Amino acid sequence: MENPRPPPPALTPPMAPLPVPVHPPIAPIPVPPPRAPAPAAASTSAAASTSAAASSSGAGEAEYEVSDDHRAARERHERAVQELLQRRRAYAMAVPTNDSAVRARLRRLGEPITLFGEREMERRDRLRALMVRLEAEGQVDRLVRAQEDDQAAAGGAGAEEEEEQIQYPFFTEGTQELLNARVDIAMYSLPHAKARVERAKRRHDDPDEDPDAEADLVVKQAGGFVLECSEIGDDRPLTGCSFSRDASMLATSEITICLSAFCSSWSGMIKVWSMPQVTKVATLKGHTERATDVAFSPTDDCLATASADKTAKLWKPDGSLLMSFDGHLDRLGRLAFHPSGKYLGTASFDKTWRLWDINTGKELLLQEGHSRSVYGVSFHPDGSLAASCGLDSYTRVWDLRSGRLFFTLKGHVKNVLGVSFSPNGYLVATGSEDNFCRIWDLRKKEMLYSIPAHKSLISHVKFEPQEGYYLATSSYDTKAALWSARDYKPIKSLVGHESKVTSLDISGDGQQIVTVSHDRTIKLWSCRSSAQDNAMELD
Repeated sequence: MENPRPPPPALTPPMAPLPVPVHPPIAPIPVPPPRAPAPAAASTSAAASTSAAASSSGAGEAEYEVSDDHRAARERHERAVQELLQRRRAYAMAVPTNDSAVRARLRRLGEPITLFGEREMERRDRLRALMVRLEAEGQVDRLVRAQEDDQAAAGGAGAEEEEEQIQYPFFTEGTQELLNARVDIAMYSLPHAKARVERAKRRHDDPDEDPDAEADLVVKQAGGFVLECSEIGDDRPLTGCSFSRDASMLATSEITICLSAFCSSWSGMIKVWSMPQVTKVATLKGHTERATDVAFSPTDDCLATASADKTAKLWKPDGSLLMSFDGHLDRLGRLAFHPSGKYLGTASFDKTWRLWDINTGKELLLQEGHSRSVYGVSFHPDGSLAASCGLDSYTRVWDLRSGRLFFTLKGHVKNVLGVSFSPNGYLVATGSEDNFCRIWDLRKKEMLYSIPAHKSLISHVKFEPQEGYYLATSSYDTKAALWSARDYKPIKSLVGHESKVTSLDISGDGQQIVTVSHDRTIKLWSCRSSAQDNAMELD
């Protein structure tokens, strides 16, 4: 049997031939146009440099075509670069800053000194642009000549000013009465300052003296102030109050409307009250407008009043008028007696405060310095310094013996309405519309502490008159507050008024406080009961 023959292998179909890629023909390399022949040897060096600088850009423009947009962009860029360079040259130039000098330079350059509606800075910019243009045009000699003329004129003006300063003094000469008053104030203040310093040294060196314990006791007693009496002072708001030197009398100033068959006008009345029953003793009538403040003399029972009729008046407690102080140009704010009792200080909205002689009624000093209205004035316990506070948010301390400004208290951001010196001689407290009471040290000439005292403006501030162990503030938030003068922590809040508290005063022994308010009431606060329980011998 024959073996079967194997089947033939399967035939693989032939593969399709791969397509041969056909490349596009290569573009011919552009042949650059023939270059221009070289310039002649007789060409100038400037032309050669110009052609060399523009060889790259010229070759590019010759080889490739530049669009109009690209050419415009290049031109804008070049202009911007030129303007930047001119601006740098302009700011590098020395241009006068004084407007009069700018006008003089423009006049010397033959330009109008001012244009319609042109301000100082615009005029200076115009001068700068003119100087840059003249420099670019090559008129440097014209600029130099104008500058030399300015220097020559400035030198002549300086010589004239020097001659004027030599011929005329820069200060205003005072009167002989003011000189005598300054000498008298110096003779009064020096012994008192010496006695105060010696007493402080003795208290510090004496082992039996303990000022810290004494201060703690006074602060503890101040925490016991309670409302002792409340009396309706008038049918109009009350603006000021003051204890007499022995606290046997109290004076208040109020706003009263007076109606008659002949007139209808505002008139300020002052009332005198006996203490401690708060019984009306006398009514002082004399001001033609509302009364703004009242103060008792520290040496006798006379009292002074200030009014919006631009005058201050001196009275006896029985209501008889002694003297009137006329001279202010606007309504008065607060007033204060000098510790010697011979002089009276008044603050006014005419931006000045003035010092008056009580005996003669003459104006001794008209003190300027505030940029806005002056509201309050206070005197140092020694009588050597005076402090004035105003609506420019500054308090200024003046040396009465020399007339110089001693220190400016800068820190408040709103009107300063109250200022008070401490009996220790070196602390000053100020109260402001920014709701803060700030404490200042006259030795370091800096602010020591800032008390966020009230929720509304502080109308008045005063130190306790014995040793200054505590501080009292009144505010338009219907409250008065007591603060420790050691750490400035709150001691007591005197709550009882129903409207803005406008003023306060502390009796000489520090045991009574009186407050007046727009609610027309007088409130007397006392801590005599606690003082009797904790009797203490004071120097």
